[in-house]
Amino acid sequence: MQPPRQRSFAVTREMSALALLAMLAGAAAGAIGAGFRLALDWGDRLRGALVGYADADPVLGVLALMLGAGAAAAFAAWLVRRFAPAAEGSGIPHVEAALAGDISPTPARLIPIKFVGGVAAMSGGLALGREGPSVQMGASMANLIGRIFRRNWRDRRALIAGGAGAGLATAFSAPGAGAIFVLEELVGRFDPRMALVALGASAGAIIVSRSLLGTELVFEVSGLTQGGLAAQIAFLMLGLFAGLLSIVYNRSLEWTLSLADRIGGPVELRAAVIGALVGLLAWVVPDLVGSGEAIAQSGLSVEMALTLLPAIFLFRLALGALSYAAATPGGLFAPLLALGAIAGLGFGHVALMVVPDVGVDPASFALVGMGALFAGVVRAPLTGIVLVTEMTGSSQGLLPLLSGCFGAMLAAETLGERPVYEILKQRSALKKR
Repeated sequence: MQPPRQRSFAVTREMSALALLAMLAGAAAGAIGAGFRLALDWGDRLRGALVGYADADPVLGVLALMLGAGAAAAFAAWLVRRFAPAAEGSGIPHVEAALAGDISPTPARLIPIKFVGGVAAMSGGLALGREGPSVQMGASMANLIGRIFRRNWRDRRALIAGGAGAGLATAFSAPGAGAIFVLEELVGRFDPRMALVALGASAGAIIVSRSLLGTELVFEVSGLTQGGLAAQIAFLMLGLFAGLLSIVYNRSLEWTLSLADRIGGPVELRAAVIGALVGLLAWVVPDLVGSGEAIAQSGLSVEMALTLLPAIFLFRLALGALSYAAATPGGLFAPLLALGAIAGLGFGHVALMVVPDVGVDPASFALVGMGALFAGVVRAPLTGIVLVTEMTGSSQGLLPLLSGCFGAMLAAETLGERPVYEILKQRSALKKR
């Protein structure tokens, strides 16, 4: 048995080494995530150029747009099926299952498949987010670093969780949300060791990613107000409404995936059909396809009329579920935030018509809608609050977000709805039997 002083030195050395590896894993995840964001920006510009070509030649241009989007989605689905089936979809449920010890962590060969497949699918206009791939690629890279340095499973588990959080931090330039996501969603409890690694990894990721991407906020928002008691009641009601919408979201996603399974057929054919349809929609309504960040920004800028909001919400709800059924790499967070902004803005317009002197700008309702719907669907309210706050750079929304997320959690928990990643993990387990 070692003397106390020697044991203390050994623990200090071990934790110091783990902290350095956490920052290294975070830096690697930040570099990958930043590259992924830059590649997706290029893909969006390419799609915009094809839409412009289709406007100039509505026959050949639209055909090229549909064929391009369909081929890109089919290619992404083929890559996943052929080389890395675990790269399908968001990847977050797979990371959670690996951390729970239910499955083996994904090897590093997943990273190029997730990267290339995600860029191909999302460049075609599928309503998917970059955060899922960033999380899974960050986790895979962290696992590789843990193996290179011959860490035991306890340390590698912490590094995998930290790398996943670093991926989220990079995707939305939100280091606090990345660290909290590890503890609230991936691990489900506060663990000082995990907290150390999560903070170090997120810090490393942000240092690298911001040096490559800059320090601009994801969303620009102004005129946010907290309001008084009447406003907090309104935000609470919005949260309850978002909680109900979270059930609709989860059920629509689950139903669409089940329908796709029943239809069957080659997954590449399914992806090609979905991609071609999205390519056509990219020509008809170019502003309504893709991850949804531009839509969320429009909601925060109060640029959408109330009469159009229900149709836009339903369109994006269906497009998001259909896109996820294509079995390509892509996450749920960004499309989910767009839906929340639309729902929040619509609720705000109605609330201000009913109670004109509530003293809150509609943008505040859009912001709260983003966090509240996230809380109801994912069931991670702290991550949602910090994520939206960091993405907008405004602390004025903290109290409204707290009220809204409380309402969403209350509604979803009271009605017994399962979190979306629990649903997806159960589906994945059933498909493997």
